[in-house]
Amino acid sequence: MGAEFVALSLPPILIGCLAAIACAIPGNFLLLRRQALIGDAISHVVLPGIVVGFLVTRTVSTWPMMLGAGGAALVAVLLIESIRRAGRLEPGAAMGVVFSTMFAGGVLLLEQSDTSSVHLDVQHALYGNLESLIWLDATGWASLLDAQALAGLPPELPRMAITCLIVTGVTALLWRPLKLSTFDEGFARALGLPVRALSLALVIMAAMAAVAAFDAVGSIIVIAMFICPPAAARLMTDRLAHQVWLSVGFATLSAILGYVLAGYGPLWLGFDNSVSAAGMIATVSGLILALAAGFGPRRAPRSP
Repeated sequence: MGAEFVALSLPPILIGCLAAIACAIPGNFLLLRRQALIGDAISHVVLPGIVVGFLVTRTVSTWPMMLGAGGAALVAVLLIESIRRAGRLEPGAAMGVVFSTMFAGGVLLLEQSDTSSVHLDVQHALYGNLESLIWLDATGWASLLDAQALAGLPPELPRMAITCLIVTGVTALLWRPLKLSTFDEGFARALGLPVRALSLALVIMAAMAAVAAFDAVGSIIVIAMFICPPAAARLMTDRLAHQVWLSVGFATLSAILGYVLAGYGPLWLGFDNSVSAAGMIATVSGLILALAAGFGPRRAPRSP
């Protein structure tokens, strides 16, 4: 059982946890800035970038697709910020304009170009391929110390680990400026802080996390983890540091519990087949948010 767990379950669980944490950390600041849905926009506007990546390289390998998706995400966040500031629009309105325009452009590009060999379907775009990220070279827990076996790890695992470290490091480095600009933008501007650059850095971090997680876990987990763990944590505390730590805990719990329930929950209920791990992880994160909304100490008061 140990060998099977290390080879078949440990890598997907770790990848799911790292993806959830990488999205939850910037999600806290986006939530407080009322920009939480920017994760939804980023996870969908990568479509034109993926198509362009294929058209340029004529290959369906990971890195061209990732670079194309990353470029599209950066273009999206720059357009959102530019439209929001130039037109003095609400963040939601700016995101809606950019989201619909880029997604429609991606669909048109896909239809008009010779991309019949590109495998863009619901399984990969929405659900990801979390269950298939197995470690074939693992023979047990000893493989964690075997350099030759570690070389056979799914490439999504080190990629998500690096992304998570970068997001965590940048957040720690910019913690105080991000905190000031999030809660009182006018005061931060009066102190001489580069408010616009900080806002751009935040959305770039969110784009990096979304693009890195998109290929491995799909857009369902990306959207859920940007919103549910930070929102649940917000209902538990009024202190930002505690909120971030709680969101990381909720994200990790959602990934682990969701993966286990996806694989074994239907069997416990008498069904023959498992369900999507990404869908179950998002469902668990939503249930945690519902519990926090119902029983959290900072939940909104009920109307009389």
